Amino acid sequence: MADSTDDTVRVWLVERTYSDDEQNIVILVYATPDGERYLRKERALTSFGDHRDTTAGIDADPRNLGETDEKREQYAAEAKRMAAKHDPDDLI
Repeated sequence: MADSTDDTVRVWLVERTYSDDEQNIVILVYATPDGERYLRKERALTSFGDHRDTTAGIDADPRNLGETDEKREQYAAEAKRMAAKHDPDDLI
């Protein structure tokens, strides 16, 4: 797979949402360019001034990736768009 090493896989930001049932939780979903695997990260925002950078792409441990089902095509399209438009370290 392109943009990966033996230990990591490059995944791209495909979704950012706020949790409906928990306050101050941001859910970030990163996916592989083929949309078949994804990584979900949750961030708790501790205050209004809490600012943490979100990058277009990250390198993830393949053991932490789940398999995508019904969102595979959506994740693939968005991951490819992000990879074409941004460098991994670009702030989103």
